[in-house]
Amino acid sequence: MRLRAWQPLLLALALFAGLAPAHGRDLMEVFRLALERDPVYAASGYARTADQEKLPQARAKLLPYISADAGAQVDNSRRTRTLSDSQTTRRAAWSLTLVQPLFDLPAWNSLERADYQVAQADIAHRIAYQDLLLRTAQAYFDVLAVQDSLRALMSEKAAIEYQLRAAQQGFELGATTIADAHEAQARLDLVVANEVNLRNELQMAEDALARIIAERPGRLAELARDVPLPAPQPNRLEDWAEQAAQASLVVANAELQTRIAQKEIEIARGQHSPTVDLVARTGSASDYGMDGYRAGPRSLDSTVGVQLSIPLFTGGEISSRVREQTSRLQYARSMLEDARRATLQATQRYFKGVVSGLSQVAALEAAERSSRAALEANRTGYEIGVRINIDVLNAEQQLYVTQRALARARYDTLMNGLHLKAAAGILQEEDLLAINALLTPPESSSEAQ
Repeated sequence: MRLRAWQPLLLALALFAGLAPAHGRDLMEVFRLALERDPVYAASGYARTADQEKLPQARAKLLPYISADAGAQVDNSRRTRTLSDSQTTRRAAWSLTLVQPLFDLPAWNSLERADYQVAQADIAHRIAYQDLLLRTAQAYFDVLAVQDSLRALMSEKAAIEYQLRAAQQGFELGATTIADAHEAQARLDLVVANEVNLRNELQMAEDALARIIAERPGRLAELARDVPLPAPQPNRLEDWAEQAAQASLVVANAELQTRIAQKEIEIARGQHSPTVDLVARTGSASDYGMDGYRAGPRSLDSTVGVQLSIPLFTGGEISSRVREQTSRLQYARSMLEDARRATLQATQRYFKGVVSGLSQVAALEAAERSSRAALEANRTGYEIGVRINIDVLNAEQQLYVTQRALARARYDTLMNGLHLKAAAGILQEEDLLAINALLTPPESSSEAQ
């Protein structure tokens, strides 16, 4: 009876589970899962939180600190020969010390260095965020690209199977030779081999996306075939190069590293400077069995003063540290220049990738139309006897190769646009939203194709 009572609910859950993945996930759904589950981005957040603690640690060097000490001891003295006439002395003492740095140049420089390190941690986290955007979009489009290639290959397979049946029927009727059937069978065997390879590639592409979102992606929303791809805005390379020079996160990170290296030199040189501390100390001691003004149950001593410390000679360590940090500063400056050049080169490459990608997509769309018309013409010619079987097979292969190249070119163009914004330091979640608006549910996309 209890099982029957639960049967309607279980049936509803089963139906819901069967319908849930049917609509497919879009790019934004996958990205939100990546924000929650990607271990690389999570590690970046933890690293940023850890680096932020460098600021209070450096500030602590300039704040007062208090130490407390306590101890007790028992001294027993005896004669060597008889071990008699023993004398025991007991002592207990405690002290409380406060030190307030008044002048400590290396500590001030360390505080300024900590500011740069915290800012560098923030930039590193922003770079990790942009990297997550790019990795998620790339893994998403890799799955779609393999799916498109597999879909085109299956269409080619169906066409070749049809051509094979036609060739076999023609041979049985005596209209064609057995060579037509052998040619179609050879082409079919090649397509089957490619199908196995593509299904393996699809599995690996889904595995790469699953590594980011920690689950199988399932059905994904697909890029509509007839939707126009966006051009870069602004559509001038000079504007993008100027933007990258001002806002590139990679360049900003390298600049902060240069400032940190400069502060390291100042910290090393500051080891030659004196330090001044305010020192206040108080404590009490109890001495038994001793003569003098301290002989009593308890005494209390308190002192307040200013302590000056001047390093006179450290064995050449400070000079060596200065030379070391000077070389590291030159290294940081060289890496900064390399970051600027690399950013400019990346901006040029991705801008040209978008522009040339749009032209390539337009050319491949025209080639697809031409290949489709050529295929229809070859099929008609084969039916009336002016074309041979291999002509139809070649025309079919050309059409589906063009379709696969077109799909890959569209995805590459979109990714070049995202990389362009990342190089300029302005890639945001809104850019994925704009691409997500170009996607359609897998059902309608599959029917359209």
